[in-house]
Amino acid sequence: MSTGIERVEPVPGSPALIRPGQLLTDASGAEAAARWTAAVAEADGVFRVRLSPGVDVCDLVATIRDRGHRASPNHVLKGQPLFFGGPASRPFPAEPIPAPPAGGSPVTVAVLDTGLTAHPWWRESPWFLEGRGTAEPPDSDGDGAPDAQAGHGTFIAGLILHSAPGARLRPLRVLDGHGVGDEAGLLRALVRLREDPPQVLNLSFGAHTFDDRPSPLVEAALGELTGTALVACAGNTASDRPFWPAALPEVVAVGALDVAEERRAPFSAHGPWVNACARGEWLTSAFLDHGPFGGYARWSGTSFATAVVSGAIADAAAGMAPKEAAARVLDPRRGRRIAGLGTVVPLPG
Repeated sequence: MSTGIERVEPVPGSPALIRPGQLLTDASGAEAAARWTAAVAEADGVFRVRLSPGVDVCDLVATIRDRGHRASPNHVLKGQPLFFGGPASRPFPAEPIPAPPAGGSPVTVAVLDTGLTAHPWWRESPWFLEGRGTAEPPDSDGDGAPDAQAGHGTFIAGLILHSAPGARLRPLRVLDGHGVGDEAGLLRALVRLREDPPQVLNLSFGAHTFDDRPSPLVEAALGELTGTALVACAGNTASDRPFWPAALPEVVAVGALDVAEERRAPFSAHGPWVNACARGEWLTSAFLDHGPFGGYARWSGTSFATAVVSGAIADAAAGMAPKEAAARVLDPRRGRRIAGLGTVVPLPG
């Protein structure tokens, strides 16, 4: 495991990944943690506290929360297609598919992910030209091999546009090419979105938390996007353990269906906290033009089912408020429901 990632398991059988020795909190929480602090940095009202050696960050978070402060370990976020191996754990080259039709939804969809490559489908679009700082390099670490999840953001963008042609995407890079980010980076991105909130926010990543409760900092930051439909992947854990931020009540948690759109994909998380599902196996979308890939790929994961649902909500939001659009897409009277996966959202066409 990377030296920048630590596996913790305060509850036996419920591990989580964190940044070692880092605590996230607000100003009052930083003051409460002062006696255990080695260094502190602040950005946009979030304090990242580096703890003195030997301090148990999970115990300290519990102590600070008991004193009424918002606090969390700096959980590691994964934009994984799959947590485990198997034939669908990586992208595969695919033949080109038709571009999304012109026109359609004028809705803005923020895509917090690995970035976005200059794909032919959008490289001349005004929204892409404005966001060139979020480029998605194929080999960001320079080791001569494509990053494990290079193309993740591009793949998601293509799926959204096929469901919501004409949507304006706003890419923000919160994951590296290996699909790894953290809670601190997510919080910074959410602050940026507050100034000009999107109608739909796609979060194709997440984490288990050390106590299986939501981070109060992330929950508060998402809660400030009051007019935005929030959509997140349920995770590829094949379990019913809550995956955050998807499991938050105000977020549409998306699981994955098989190719036939009939049953749960074997890797998909499930449970009463999952609201919607879409095909997540063997989807084809835009990708990097690198090595054996000519700009298109096939891939599997709840990340990609999430993009399908985000696109469906964005398409509906062209004529109504975003949260009303989400309720319409998830309305069980309009479609089939699957126990533990919620409302089925079919692929467009």
